[in-house]
Amino acid sequence: MDLETELGMKEYCNQVSEKNNWVLNRDDQTFNDLIEGLIENKKRFGYQSCPCRLACGNREFDRDLICPCDYASRDINEYGACFCNLYLSQDFYNRGIYYIAVPERRPLEKEEAALGCKPL
Repeated sequence: MDLETELGMKEYCNQVSEKNNWVLNRDDQTFNDLIEGLIENKKRFGYQSCPCRLACGNREFDRDLICPCDYASRDINEYGACFCNLYLSQDFYNRGIYYIAVPERRPLEKEEAALGCKPL
């Protein structure tokens, strides 16, 4: 699967959601914007970093942001959605909501360090 194409990235995200018993965001505009961001980051950095967070281009530094990010499972368990709202709990839409603001779990120090990070 080619993660630099729309079809490949959608297939990847679908596999991730199935493996984790999650569902994908069903709002076409939101979903397609997130897929586009993942593809852009894959082309730019060589890995599909979270499109909603600041990646610096250093794979080792950004490892926690490679989709699905290290924070996704906890976010979905606690809030019903990951930070981007790409991956959702099975019952997300049964709650009568379509988007939820998930607080940032990535440590502030890591976010600040990303600003000065040098790509490898």
